[in-house]
Amino acid sequence: MATKSYVGHLSKEIACKQGAVRAVRFNVEGEYCLTCGSDKSVKLWNPYRGALLKTYSGHGYEVLDAQSSCDSSHIVSCGMDKTIILWDVSTGQSLRKYRGHLGTVNCVKFNEDSSVAISGSVDTSVRCWDCRSKKPEAFQIMQEAKDSVSSVQVTDHEILTGSLDGQIRRYDIRNGQLIADEMAQPITSVWFTRDGQGLLVSCLDSTLRLIDKDTGELLQEYTGHINTEYKIDCCLDHTDNHVISGSEDGTVYIWSLVEGQLIARLEHVGSKVVHSVSPHPSQAWILTAAQNSIYLWKDAPEDEK
Repeated sequence: MATKSYVGHLSKEIACKQGAVRAVRFNVEGEYCLTCGSDKSVKLWNPYRGALLKTYSGHGYEVLDAQSSCDSSHIVSCGMDKTIILWDVSTGQSLRKYRGHLGTVNCVKFNEDSSVAISGSVDTSVRCWDCRSKKPEAFQIMQEAKDSVSSVQVTDHEILTGSLDGQIRRYDIRNGQLIADEMAQPITSVWFTRDGQGLLVSCLDSTLRLIDKDTGELLQEYTGHINTEYKIDCCLDHTDNHVISGSEDGTVYIWSLVEGQLIARLEHVGSKVVHSVSPHPSQAWILTAAQNSIYLWKDAPEDEK
């Protein structure tokens, strides 16, 4: 099968004016995006127009991750102040502030219907918070990791976590099972394939690995980027044909999922580390974050290649 080429055109660069941008995330429809700043803020943008729509202030320290709810009416965010905050998108007000983690909260995701927030922390725990209850405590705590939990992904019945202890852990909510796979390298990012059969894992040995979810078999490796020091996002595009990763050399790398071949490099002029990437849910757009800005990229149509 021939590898489909990818030609990324920079459509928009946005200076976010919130210190270093720690993460950028499309919302569920891909109409808007969130940015998380070292200035303690979360910002809501129309990235296509470069328009700031709203700022959410309430964290006590740097914000590291955020996600919009399934209907885009709420935001959940987390950061170095050890808290998770649930926001009302339209009013900008914080509705809940969840405390319980003993250290920096690296990552947070909603479940499928956005009734639960799932967070991972340097305190080695994964905690589940009921967004419909006023109870401030987590209703479930998973403490199997032996080091910082760097990444969390959620499906309708599974929680996938990556940890610096070198293990990916998959919690099957339906039957209460825990399945762990050893990567033997600190893990910085995890991602489900759309069919739910594969797991994409980014490690601090500058290698991404595609793992068969059921057998733990290594299906493919992706190399060429640099990731030995920082937490760098990895993901798949909306077609699941392309693997995407940031890098510590100021570039986004894109590979063919099946063949593992590097097919594109998106260079961020003047940037040292591209640590956050977010794929549009249904179109050929990619958002990236480096230093104080975010970048909107689009794959060129066939007649421009």
